Amino acid sequence: MGCTFQFPKLCNIESRSRRWLLLLGVLSVAYVALQSLLLPNGIALRSLLPHSEDTLQVKGSVLAVHSSAKSMMVRNPLTVNTSDSIGVSMFGGEIRQGAEPKGNDVYKEIDLMLEEKGIDNNFESDVDRNVDDDFPSENVVVINESLALVSIKNPENVTVLDKADETRYGFHLEKIVLPNPEITRVNASKENSTVTAKKFDTAFPSSPLILPAVNLLENRSTSVGSTSLKRVVVASKNGLVMTRPGKKKMKSDLPLKLITSISEMNRILVRKRVSSDSPKPRWSSVRDQEILAAKSQVERPPIAINDPELYAPLFRNVSMFKRSYELMERTLKIYIYKEGKKPIFHQPILKGLYASEGWFMKLMKGYKRFLVKDPRKAHLFYMPFSSRMLEYALYVRNSHNRTNLRQFLREYSETISAKYPYFNRTGGADHFLVACHDWAPYETRHHMELCIKALCNADLTSGFKIGRDVSLPETYVRSARNPLRDLGGKPPSQREILAFYAGNMHGYLRPILLEYWKDKDPDMKIFGPMPPGVASKMKYIHHMQDSKYCICPKGFEVNSPRVVEAIFYECVPVIISDNFVPPFFEVLDWGAFSLILAEKDIPKLKEILVSIPEEKYLQLQLGVRKVQKHFLWHVKPLKYDLFHMTLHSIWYNRVFQIKLR
Repeated sequence: MGCTFQFPKLCNIESRSRRWLLLLGVLSVAYVALQSLLLPNGIALRSLLPHSEDTLQVKGSVLAVHSSAKSMMVRNPLTVNTSDSIGVSMFGGEIRQGAEPKGNDVYKEIDLMLEEKGIDNNFESDVDRNVDDDFPSENVVVINESLALVSIKNPENVTVLDKADETRYGFHLEKIVLPNPEITRVNASKENSTVTAKKFDTAFPSSPLILPAVNLLENRSTSVGSTSLKRVVVASKNGLVMTRPGKKKMKSDLPLKLITSISEMNRILVRKRVSSDSPKPRWSSVRDQEILAAKSQVERPPIAINDPELYAPLFRNVSMFKRSYELMERTLKIYIYKEGKKPIFHQPILKGLYASEGWFMKLMKGYKRFLVKDPRKAHLFYMPFSSRMLEYALYVRNSHNRTNLRQFLREYSETISAKYPYFNRTGGADHFLVACHDWAPYETRHHMELCIKALCNADLTSGFKIGRDVSLPETYVRSARNPLRDLGGKPPSQREILAFYAGNMHGYLRPILLEYWKDKDPDMKIFGPMPPGVASKMKYIHHMQDSKYCICPKGFEVNSPRVVEAIFYECVPVIISDNFVPPFFEVLDWGAFSLILAEKDIPKLKEILVSIPEEKYLQLQLGVRKVQKHFLWHVKPLKYDLFHMTLHSIWYNRVFQIKLR
């Protein structure tokens, strides 16, 4: 009352102020609501805070992102939102935040995670794979703007990356940092404030993130450990469709034509040879003319008769291979880009599951025969990064987000294309990369799509192109000083075991193999993971050396180190992996030294093996012994060894893919 009659003007001012405050409050609520809809991570107030520091709190961890972009530190990371991925440039000393995914890109990344189902391994690293049990709790990833270096340090400031061949923390550098779906789901249930954890827990409510297992044989459930694997197959006119009950179709649910036979892959190779999809260069060069001249000679080679260094039955056309190899030695010149800093670039890993990319990098850089310092003289350009070190240095454990890894390589390709004219001249068609990590197809997609990719994960359903890309052998190297340790095996007459397999239950196929054959037949030595220890490792090797056939089923991905292991121990490999392009497919005839079976043939495995006549088996085993030298790493490269075979396949595919204006 006093306000109305004694101070009418003051009352009017107070009334108007209240209305303005109410209006501002409504606008603030509307703004926050709008921001929560626009930002995938739901942190709507972030844009209202000062620019000094943004911090996302997660139980047991802190992710601090400074808007000044001076540095980034991740302590014991558990989850990171997809929009918080960091794009890092090691090429010009610049560090900046990567662009957020647009539209439905976040959900596309989830679809791609189903394609990239994990990492295959063998028994020797079973113990090492339990990363979540022995990973240092105070690992710190530090990216410094001025130095543009990446390191992973312990509390005593000892750099793990400098101890590449040691086991300081109880795990080898070769060991992959695997996302643990069970832990992620537990964290998701506990951490209601973690939006990313909620997102993935909702996206995969009833099955492990690593792979919705599919039984290609029949509809049933199989218990592996404490996990029940549900497998559902729906037939369609285009093939099999992988489905999950109660879920909409995702990218991995689309019908896929299963390519199982060598004859089908041969038809694809012939079509690629006839109609190359390689783009024409923006301008011609002398080097193009030299490759074109080599192509005409490879297509019309002199007949190679009784070459003591080559076993003719191993090759599709031994004369073409011999002529192409000679021209490679005489003609090929390669330029290696100097851009990129260690550890992701120029730092090879020579032991473990991903050693192939490291050995090739080491030998390529050290073997001066093919190298030129002047890029104008080069026929091919090598981008020397390690897909294993890329994952090791930049992947945030349990984040289930690899967008920043792909963005990192995109920035690298943009850097060299801006500095040099060669990438743009061909769209990257005369550039090549060598990568063994299972994530490499995803990391190099789009921005390196036209490059020649030498990949261990040679999966036709993940973009591998027969006739352009190269299937890189996945080799498990146990000793960097002596990669040939324990080479060889018993002669055929002394091999008492019909078939052997032992390993982790990665993927959907291996549980099916054990379901049908574990402890079912004395001639079939089919096991799960062998217990840790030196004795078990030696038993594994002795079983391979004592077996006629070594079973090589796919794991999470189509590739497996057992293929090369079998050849290493002179055991005939039996490859069971649909859509897998075997190594050096463009030149080798895999029917001369291996068996390639369809996944649906697992129930008939013994029937197939015992139906092979002894004479045929002896021919296959001879082929294994003869092809062995093409799958061996040497400290100093030897003619026709694994280094030269990889380089030759890259050269060979470029010869047949080249186009002129």
